[in-house]
Amino acid sequence: MRWDVIGLVIGWTLRIFALPLAVVGAYSVYSDGWEYTLQTYAIALVIAFGASQWLFSKASSYDVGSRVRDREAFAAVAMGWPPVVFLGAIPFWLGGMFYGPIEFMAGDASFMQMMSGALHAWFESMSGFTTTGASVIDPSTSPICSGEFDGDCVGSQTKSLLLWRSLSQWIGGMGVIMLGLLIFSKALGGGMALARAELTGPTVSNLSTTLEGTARKLWAIYIILTILEGLILFQFTEMGSFDALNYALTTMPSGGFATSDMGIMVFDDTLIESIIMVFMLLTCINFSLLFFAISGRWVEVWKDEELRTYLLILIVAWLAMAFNLSRATDYSLAESIRHSLFQAVSISSTGYSSANFSEWPVFSQFVLLLLMIIGASAGSTGGGLKVLRIRIAFELAKREVIRIIQPKKVLAIRFNENVVDESRIWIILGMVSSWMVLVTASMLTISFLEPNLTLTDVSSVSISLLGNTGPGLGSFGPADAASTWADLNPLSMFASTILMWLGRLELLTVLVLLHPRTWAGSN
Repeated sequence: MRWDVIGLVIGWTLRIFALPLAVVGAYSVYSDGWEYTLQTYAIALVIAFGASQWLFSKASSYDVGSRVRDREAFAAVAMGWPPVVFLGAIPFWLGGMFYGPIEFMAGDASFMQMMSGALHAWFESMSGFTTTGASVIDPSTSPICSGEFDGDCVGSQTKSLLLWRSLSQWIGGMGVIMLGLLIFSKALGGGMALARAELTGPTVSNLSTTLEGTARKLWAIYIILTILEGLILFQFTEMGSFDALNYALTTMPSGGFATSDMGIMVFDDTLIESIIMVFMLLTCINFSLLFFAISGRWVEVWKDEELRTYLLILIVAWLAMAFNLSRATDYSLAESIRHSLFQAVSISSTGYSSANFSEWPVFSQFVLLLLMIIGASAGSTGGGLKVLRIRIAFELAKREVIRIIQPKKVLAIRFNENVVDESRIWIILGMVSSWMVLVTASMLTISFLEPNLTLTDVSSVSISLLGNTGPGLGSFGPADAASTWADLNPLSMFASTILMWLGRLELLTVLVLLHPRTWAGSN
C-alpha cells in the first residue's frame, strides 16, 4: 500500500472541499457579518488547507505520477469521506445549528449537550454529503429552537448554514472524488480507478476519449440542470430566490434537505411539485443517457434496457398506488394521481414529500418500500440497489432455472445487446448479497438499541440509510410537522452515520478496507 498516493488523493479532496466552504463563508460575511463568519467557518477552512498542505508535503518526495492501483483507489476514496464529513460538520457545531462550544462557554449548554451537539453535527453532515437527507434539526437539538419555541425550526437557522447544508448535498451528489477527477487524472494517472472506487459497479461510462473529458461533460450536465431548475422555480413559481437555489441544490443530487420543517408541503403548490418532479426524474436516469439526449442520440437513449425497466417500474407503482389511494382514502382521484406519482419518483430520488405517506394504506407503503430498495438507474444520483443490478440478478436467477431444465444449454446474460462479463456479474452478486446482509444486521442492531420502534420503523430506517433515500415509514416518515431522527439514542445515531457512509460508497468500496490484503505490502 503506497500511503503517499492515498495521502495525496485525500489532500486533493480536502483542498477541493475548501472552495465551496469559502464561497459560503463569503456569503455569510454578507448575511451574518464578519464575527459570525469567523466563528463558524474559519476553523474548518484552516484545518482543510493545513491538512491538505501537510499531506502534499508528505507525498512530495515520491513519484506521484505513477498510476493509482485499484486497492489504493478504494482505500483512498473510503478513507477520504470521513475527513470531509468531519470538516463539513464544524460549521453546524460552531454556528449554532446544534449545541456547541459557544453555547457551552456562554452557560447555555451543559458539557453533555455540547458533546451531543457534536454527534448531531456529524449526523447532519454525513446525511448531507451522502445525499441521504435525514435530519436531526429539532427543538431538542438546536439552541435556536429551544424552550417554548413553536415555529419553523429548520427555517429559523441562519441562511448561510442552510446554504452550506444544501451545498454539501450538491457536492456529494456527483461525489467528492468525481469533483476532483480533472485533477486526479493529471496528478496521479489513475482517475478511472478512483471513479470506479466511488461508483462501484457499471456506472462510469466513457463519454470522451479521456477521463478528463468525461468528467467535464458529466459536471457540465449537473451544473446546467441545477441552474435551470433554480431559474424555473424562481421565475415561474412563488418561490423566492433563496428557496429556489436551495431546492435546486438538493434536487439534482437526489438529496432532499429543505429550507423549512415541512419541506415542499409548506408550498402545497402543484406547479412547484411538477417542476421538482421532472428534475427528480432526471436525477434517476443514467447521466450518460442525458448526455446522449442532449447530443440528439435519442435512439441510444430509448434502446437502454435499464431506462425502459425503470420507467416501467415507475408507471406500474404509480398506477397501483393511485388506485389504492382513490379507494382506501378520502383523496379525490386527482389528488391520488398527483401524490402517488410524486412519491413514486421521489422515494428513489430526493425523498421530498408532497403528502404524509406514513398514513397511507399498507399496500401503498409497501410499494414505496419496494421502490426504496430498487432505487434509480446506475450512473444516476439516485439511491437504492439500482435497477441495473436488480435486472441482472433477475436474469441470473432465470438462467440458473433454465440450466436445471436444460443442463447442456449454454446461456449468456445480455444487457443492451451485449454479453455481460462473468466478473461483472460476480461484482453485482457481491453487492446485492452484501446489501442484504447489512440490511439484516442493521435491522437487528437498531431494533436492539431502539426497543420502542415498530417493525415498520426499523425496516424502513435500515433500507433508507443504506439506500441514501432519507425518509422512512412510520415514525420516520413525513408528518404535518417535521419528523426528524433526533429521538435516536447516541449509539443508534452513530451507527446510522456508518450505514449512510456504506450506502453512499455502495458497500464494496468500504468493505475492501476490512480485507487484510488491502493493507499487505508497501509496493
